[in-house]
Amino acid sequence: MLGAMKAVVIARFGGPEVLELRDRPTPAPARGEVRIRVHATAVNRADLLQRQGQYPAPTDAPADIPGLEFAGEVDAIGESVADLAVGDRVFGLCGGGAYAEAIAVPARTAVKLPEGMSWEEGAAVAEAFITAWDALVIQARLVAGETVLIHGAGSGVGTAAIQIARAIGARAVGTSRTPDKLERARALGLDQGVAIGAGGGGGGFADAVLRATGGRGADVVLELVGGPYLAEDLLCVAPRGRIMLVGVMGGGRVELDLKLLLQRRIQLTGTVLRARPLEEKIAAVQQLGRHLVPLFARGALRPIVDRVLPLAEAAAAHAYVASNVSFGKVVLRV
Repeated sequence: MLGAMKAVVIARFGGPEVLELRDRPTPAPARGEVRIRVHATAVNRADLLQRQGQYPAPTDAPADIPGLEFAGEVDAIGESVADLAVGDRVFGLCGGGAYAEAIAVPARTAVKLPEGMSWEEGAAVAEAFITAWDALVIQARLVAGETVLIHGAGSGVGTAAIQIARAIGARAVGTSRTPDKLERARALGLDQGVAIGAGGGGGGFADAVLRATGGRGADVVLELVGGPYLAEDLLCVAPRGRIMLVGVMGGGRVELDLKLLLQRRIQLTGTVLRARPLEEKIAAVQQLGRHLVPLFARGALRPIVDRVLPLAEAAAAHAYVASNVSFGKVVLRV
């Protein structure tokens, strides 16, 4: 691939209409990098925030081309790359730039797609499943027999977390403002759903979670909403429970009862993926290859794709994700 490529560019900060399809130079892989002919990418909340000027790209990523994950084919290799070859079908993470026909990434931030997985399915994996696996298994140490409370059960990360919990033998309780999403999540392994009424703030789920756990509470909470949900989490987390704060869509500030945090010896951990150093991103992607790809290969996990749109319709994809009606991931075909 030589010359120019097509890429979706943030022309200026604003609504979905600021996304424009433009020509950009095709990148060349540096030492230790591979160039991916991107066949599909996915829309993440971070992309929406970047488009609005609220989440600048890391310094090693294009400042105006969004896209945090990719599925595609290796079409060029830089020096000192041994694990991948031209023609390999791969998926993985990047700091940005995946809304494009090609992207150059460190070779170890890409791993081979499971046999039979489509480009569109592959694009729906990396960000959601790595985030969920890293938060639940690596950091929160979720094990078989424990209960995890998953907020935003119909989101990309939520649907991934439900499946991971089932795969390792943990019990999943999920929340959503849309009862239909909870019903759909049952097919993925959700044991019990808690519908949170519109306009009800973050309250209203603690009592239901306690009932679902026989009064003990959840051993782990995957907090994708933040805001008032976090204070409610403290009311329904088990003694020595672990709360993993992954998102703050519901707000970045909340008043907490620190006495509960102390008395129950609760661990509250904040975690992000995009802003991590390259070495940590490589380790996360290698976890995908080592632990999750085998689960996909035998059908224990599967990507959840809500809909697929062409790259040129990235603005419509952003608007759809912002509407909060999607279940799983929204994918862009390149």
